[in-house]
Amino acid sequence: MLNTTDIRETIQMIQQENLDIRTVTMGISLLDCADSDIDAACRKVYDKIARCAENHVRACDDIEKRYGIPIINKRISVTPVALLTAAAAEPVMFAHALQRAADTVGVNYIGGYSALVHKGFAAGDTALIESIPQALSETTKVCSSVNIGSTRAGINMDAVALMGRVIREAAEATADNHCFGAAKIVVFSNAVEDNPFMAGAFHGIGEPDCVINVGVSGPGVVRSAISREGMENADIGQIAEVIKKTAFKITRMGQLVGTQAAAALGVPFGIVDLSLAPTPAVGDSVAYILEEMGLEQCGAYGTTAALALLNDAVKKGGVMASSSVGGLSGAFIPISEDAGMIEAVKSGSLTLGKLEAMTAVCSVGLDMVVVPGDTPSDIIAGIIADQAAIGMVNHKTTAVRVIPAIGMKEGDVLEFGGLFGSGPVMAVNRRSPAKFIGRGGRIPAPLQSLKN
Repeated sequence: MLNTTDIRETIQMIQQENLDIRTVTMGISLLDCADSDIDAACRKVYDKIARCAENHVRACDDIEKRYGIPIINKRISVTPVALLTAAAAEPVMFAHALQRAADTVGVNYIGGYSALVHKGFAAGDTALIESIPQALSETTKVCSSVNIGSTRAGINMDAVALMGRVIREAAEATADNHCFGAAKIVVFSNAVEDNPFMAGAFHGIGEPDCVINVGVSGPGVVRSAISREGMENADIGQIAEVIKKTAFKITRMGQLVGTQAAAALGVPFGIVDLSLAPTPAVGDSVAYILEEMGLEQCGAYGTTAALALLNDAVKKGGVMASSSVGGLSGAFIPISEDAGMIEAVKSGSLTLGKLEAMTAVCSVGLDMVVVPGDTPSDIIAGIIADQAAIGMVNHKTTAVRVIPAIGMKEGDVLEFGGLFGSGPVMAVNRRSPAKFIGRGGRIPAPLQSLKN
């Protein structure tokens, strides 16, 4: 039976607290598109995406109108393209095929220009990774990700070094477009196969041929819930309980949208990813949630503990609301997309070192972090290695999306506009890890990987 109080609360969440469905992402397998003839392979890729996603945007628009729930992005994720380049060379041609397909069906972004190299390079992997800067500079909707480590495999340090260079080259190739190529690259440890969020989404090989995954957001809703009258003197346990109940409601909304979209498109429903993904909108900030808990500003001592509480409570509330919670699910802490994080960086409260500590307990890792344009590739690789180590040892997904702001220095601001907002250029430790990174090889898997 419908509860009128719950209905009113949901309407308020949408109208006043920035609650939305951040993305409905259709995952599409391209394994049956492999062909040694590159032109034939690209044609198959385009045809399959255009066929499967023909009604994707329309179905989402219909749901948005029917229920009054904002759906901000309609996206596609595909099988890691490196699996196709093993049979056909010239990977950039696949990027163009993905772009044409995305334009045809009208989605915002398409992810999966990706490679999985956590234990080594297979045929096609190196060629695809080397091509990422060109592919992202010549397309607008294609996103790329590379998994360089896992708890089971360890960390591929040759891939870490390569990605440090690739990220820098991608920023240089798009220097006239806010270095946006680097913003479309995510380097993972323990990447998941059902993540609907860009730029890291790809369609895992264990997934169905076609599936719908939903990403829900709502930092503003959580902040509002813990700032209501009567919460001023609440203890930590009471705050956690309120966050759990709020996450429950948000997840139910995501479940509704996901099942409806899947039914309309005639494909399976996959997961709800309950990630508190912020935006530059006033109040829609993870940093503001932490400050509402009692921190003077995000970055103060206690920030990591507050973030751990938030992440855990969100997950607990989500799994009570749906048996299909998956993806990343938790709290994102991107710098450029979160007004509170930007303020904390500008004031000096939040540093890159503190941000790294926070990534040990949050949903992903260093996200949309802007660094000086002259940051060497070995320092970028060192940042990647540190994040991969946190993920490997802690059995969690970690990621790096770092943007070298070509021609800019610490204290400058790189303007992206729209959902991506703006990113203050953060200071980096200039001591070089070049010799360590240059040793290559593989950091062995930790002892806790031996679970069988």
